[in-house]
Amino acid sequence: MSIDLSGLSAKELASLIRDAQKRKTVVSKRQPITKVRAQLVKAAQKAGYSIDELFGAGAPRATRAPRAAKAAKNPNKGTKIAPKYRDPANAANTWTGRGKQPRWLAEYTGNGRKVEDFLIQK
Repeated sequence: MSIDLSGLSAKELASLIRDAQKRKTVVSKRQPITKVRAQLVKAAQKAGYSIDELFGAGAPRATRAPRAAKAAKNPNKGTKIAPKYRDPANAANTWTGRGKQPRWLAEYTGNGRKVEDFLIQK
């Protein structure tokens, strides 16, 4: 593992060293992973389980939010947005005005045309 440090200032290097020393302290206090793994296997066996039963591929992940919680975070996600812009050469090419500009529109604007020229009239 190599990290390019040549572009860092003295202040940035000092901060990096301080953070690395803190991380080293935390990591050095931890028990070796093989020892922790053995303790987990032993505790699972004592309770009548195998590690595969507890942490197998079919087990739900704790880091994933339930679908209902995801929907509550962004209620508009997945809703259809009406297109605002249309390509005059190909009516199938449309854009809602959200996100990155499509290639067909970027090509027109690169040639001096304005985005407003492609607005869909209602």
